[in-house]
Amino acid sequence: MLTHSTRRWLAGLGVAGAFVAASATPASATPASAAPAAPAALAENLDLYANNVIVAPGGIEKWVTLFSLTTERQPGDYTVKVDRSKVDGFAEVEDSGENCTESGAILTCKVEDQDDDGTYLSLVSLFVRAKADAKPDQKGELSYTITTDGKSGSVSYSSTVEIGEGVDLATNESLELKGAPGATLKAPFQVTNRGEVPAKNAVLYVVGADGLQPSKRYENCEYTEGPLHDFAFACRLDATIGKSASFRLDDSFGFTVPADSWAPNTFGGFSTWFTPADWDEYRSLAELPAKLGPNGTEGELKLEPVANLRSPQTDVNPLDNSTWVDLQVTGDQRADVAARGATVTGDVGATIGLTVGYVNNGPAAVNTGGSGSPWIGTTVTLPKGVTAVRAPENCFDSEDDEWEPGKPGARVYQCFVDGSIKKGEKVDYEFQVRIDQAGEQAGEVKLRTGYEETEIKDLNPANDTAQILVNGGGNGGSGGGDGDGGSLPITGQSTGLIAGLGALLLAAGVGGYLVAKRRRTRFVA
Repeated sequence: MLTHSTRRWLAGLGVAGAFVAASATPASATPASAAPAAPAALAENLDLYANNVIVAPGGIEKWVTLFSLTTERQPGDYTVKVDRSKVDGFAEVEDSGENCTESGAILTCKVEDQDDDGTYLSLVSLFVRAKADAKPDQKGELSYTITTDGKSGSVSYSSTVEIGEGVDLATNESLELKGAPGATLKAPFQVTNRGEVPAKNAVLYVVGADGLQPSKRYENCEYTEGPLHDFAFACRLDATIGKSASFRLDDSFGFTVPADSWAPNTFGGFSTWFTPADWDEYRSLAELPAKLGPNGTEGELKLEPVANLRSPQTDVNPLDNSTWVDLQVTGDQRADVAARGATVTGDVGATIGLTVGYVNNGPAAVNTGGSGSPWIGTTVTLPKGVTAVRAPENCFDSEDDEWEPGKPGARVYQCFVDGSIKKGEKVDYEFQVRIDQAGEQAGEVKLRTGYEETEIKDLNPANDTAQILVNGGGNGGSGGGDGDGGSLPITGQSTGLIAGLGALLLAAGVGGYLVAKRRRTRFVA
């Protein structure tokens, strides 16, 4: 099961393909138009969302998908009626293989009970394409009415289909950069108009691993903050890109390799070009906020002067809009991460705090992404004589196939944190354990430096393991000790849980494989 935050992250990994198919990825954005409230018997069990689309004659078909976003399982069969009458004059809307029947402008689709947890239940998916004689600015609603067997009432929803003016932006498939830690590298992103219609204005979206940090932050670009998207930004560029014309970012644009980057290493990312209307559509699909983050203050990033056109524009072939970026970091700079165990005592039957983790002794940062640097996984094996009554939400039972965050009662936990860990910073995992047996009992903290089966050794593998000692039968409990003595004040900010993304992120070249909720994880400088 993927969370909203997972989908937001995945959206940053495959813009080109996602722009065509991301309509099958739900978001929780407020719809352009929502239908009247439904009877409580059904409405309280469904949290509906369907995306809006903009299409153009001769352009690709796009998907509209109606989802139930409820977090609770919803057993039963559904009937979804789709009214296409308000878009029939300019768009073709067809079902994508569900059990649907057609009667005039109405599609009636049957959705059978699905044997899963019901979360993000896809109720109906539709292909949408513009008719050959469609005109820019034509716009209408798709209306959905949902009923459920065995429940009273119905619930309705709507999304919009709009016709835009078709343009065809394209760019280079790849860009290779190379430099040592601290180097500033020019990045000549380029866009070409392959269509017949001039393209008015463009949005450049760039996302990548931590090593792809922009050298400047511009007034017409907005930048994400925090560990999930601290490397993503979008720039609105004023330009009229005529037929067969190509434009490049001005010479001030580039990336600066972090001075504490692990080296050698390779960071991955990509850029993609959007029309302004397509960017708004994509941002809704990807559940990106209305504004990614604050704008920069270091001048304006430029292409060419602006000319005015009236209609919203959509790219008829967005599959050639993205550039994959490979940044090779040269040199030799690594880090030593050291496991931190704990020694605690308490009476049998007492529940005590147990804090373990690791410290980055530097000099390089870790958890920064890249194919040559490690993301640190932590295996916490609790002593046999204790029971975890509370576990951090970014720790998972290693025997649990579904990886439920913070599940109590496990003996072996796999723990992860998001975001880069710089020299001197510590990571704490805070458990509450019950002492079940008297006497001294031992467990272990073991670090994994690498990606799943791929080992990337740090500077001192000998300190990647630390002991957990629990002494049952003492005069009261004292918890939270760590390998170098003393507990640490809680810092850091909460982020969204994303589990099981290792292979996808690594294959995408963006680096990293798990971003986990950090509510009870501590970063200490």
